[in-house]
Amino acid sequence: MTTSETTTGAHEALTYTELREQLWRALLDCDETHAVALVRFAVGEGTAGRAAAAERVLLELIAPVQERVGIEWAADRITVAQEHAATAINERCISAVADAAAPALAGPARGRVTVACVDGEWHALPARLVAEVLRLRGWGVDYLGAQVPTEHLIAHLHQRTSDAVLLSSSIPSHLPTAHAAISACQATGIPVMAGGAAFGPQGRYAHRMRAAWAPDAVGAHTLLEQGLDRPAVDAARLPDLDLPHLTDQEYTLVRQGKRQLVKQTLADIEDAFPPMRSYSELQRERTAEDIDHIVTSLITALYVDDAELFTTFVAWTAGILGARGVPARSLLPALDSLLHQLNDFPRATGILAEARGALTVPGPGQPA
Repeated sequence: MTTSETTTGAHEALTYTELREQLWRALLDCDETHAVALVRFAVGEGTAGRAAAAERVLLELIAPVQERVGIEWAADRITVAQEHAATAINERCISAVADAAAPALAGPARGRVTVACVDGEWHALPARLVAEVLRLRGWGVDYLGAQVPTEHLIAHLHQRTSDAVLLSSSIPSHLPTAHAAISACQATGIPVMAGGAAFGPQGRYAHRMRAAWAPDAVGAHTLLEQGLDRPAVDAARLPDLDLPHLTDQEYTLVRQGKRQLVKQTLADIEDAFPPMRSYSELQRERTAEDIDHIVTSLITALYVDDAELFTTFVAWTAGILGARGVPARSLLPALDSLLHQLNDFPRATGILAEARGALTVPGPGQPA
């Protein structure tokens, strides 16, 4: 029996734990029909309490299942294709919940906000969840979706009145772009709230960029209700006004030399890690991509001057590689190569040394 053959009657006794498992199975089966029916059932019938029920479905059913999608991909228990399919179905489920709750919503009374992902950010589902929760709580929402170029975001703000801009980003490498977007929005006199994993623990990078920060959709609603201070209308400020360390030019110079850093690191790894010499062309391409991501993460850590950002990324990469049968020690030649190449850059070498020291590598006789 496929998941789509489960009867609605069987759903009636399901707890939320069981609903999450049902949705997970539907995602793995690429069964959009059953997934949508499941979330609609969870919202329920009737107008009374439907908005609250819809919010619970978004935050306690769809969101944790989507988080599981990421965890299972990282552990190499589902493929990239399965991850994409599951995300697409969950996006359809969010739309179904919004449609089911629409009859219970009154006209917006609290104000209007614009929700968008920063340019380059394709992970739009977290922003969509925030947009729909705010809509359920009475806010008018302009949801612009994934990877919105800053110039288009600003053009939208000139055309549509907003009480605040909510910017979402999941990938730390987008922080320089996010910073530019925050500054540009604030220059129009509109306050900005940032959210998403890219902005660090407790939103540390958002705060450094003079943006408000919320950990989740409910937190965003609370901050909006409290009111955000409107910035002065002015020219967008330069990044080093918020991040004075940028004046040392390390970020700029390392970023400009990125292509050569990746090329030399790839060559050095081949000498220091003999198994790579037997890699297929596809494996070499994947290795080059991994090095590119490592260098990009280092550049981002230089931008915000935070070694923890890079150390966390290296540990995450080691976990990803380990799940795919590549030993963590394969990262050491890459870090050593970058340390050698960037010997004249004290902040960069400090960040690299800290990450290298934190990387857990099995000793002799231990499994790799």
